[in-house]
Amino acid sequence: MCEVICIANQKGGVGKTTTAVNLAASLAVEEKKVLLIDADPQANATTSLGFHRNSIEFNIYHVLIGTKQLSQIIQKTSITTLHLAPSNIGLVGIEKEFYNQKRSGRELILKKKIEDVLGVYDYIIIDSPPALGPLTINALSASHSVIIPIQCEFFALEGLAQLLNTIKLLRKEINPNLAIKGLLPTMYSSQNNLSRQVFADLLQHFDEQLIKISDTQNTIVIPRNIKLAESPSFGKPVILYDIRSQGNIAYQNLAKAILKRA
Repeated sequence: MCEVICIANQKGGVGKTTTAVNLAASLAVEEKKVLLIDADPQANATTSLGFHRNSIEFNIYHVLIGTKQLSQIIQKTSITTLHLAPSNIGLVGIEKEFYNQKRSGRELILKKKIEDVLGVYDYIIIDSPPALGPLTINALSASHSVIIPIQCEFFALEGLAQLLNTIKLLRKEINPNLAIKGLLPTMYSSQNNLSRQVFADLLQHFDEQLIKISDTQNTIVIPRNIKLAESPSFGKPVILYDIRSQGNIAYQNLAKAILKRA
């Protein structure tokens, strides 16, 4: 059975796209069939996999407005078992297309489109925009679970309560089975006092929601890592850019933890 996982946080710059791309790649190299859906108009997940956002004729926008099926826009990547549903800046128009028209079921548009390919993949990863707008609501409504990246820096927990409340409301009204797969500390530096303090706060208040390495109580933390930062500019997930980097090892651990829970 395919599991749909949304990567969500309304704050920008927390490692959301980095997590979506590298989790998808790490699951794919574990011989799982993975589709990464770029639901962010910035299209950073698309470019991170080596595609030029303006060179692809059809993208997720065309799927959401109904002119293409999801299967018709899917692109192959350099990892055989990893496919991409690309995005484009034109996706910003989806709010005007749908959310000004009082359409019933508008929160379930992406969910219905995903049904077209559920039988093809083991995992579908959705990279959502840094806002609690219609695209993120659609992504959460279409998902079985959500991973919330949290940057280990000042204001890290700002907005988390709002996101958790949104998830609670979605469970009540639209998607009762939506689970929080876990909070994921990102951009952690053991040499930074603030980074250590934020991580300590997460352990104190959200320990049960943090993702653990299988068979241990060690929490999975994504380090601040130059290879993670460089790899998108080369159009590669970090596992293809530098397999020995600490960033890649962390995302492989995350993928293995998710596979253990399956």
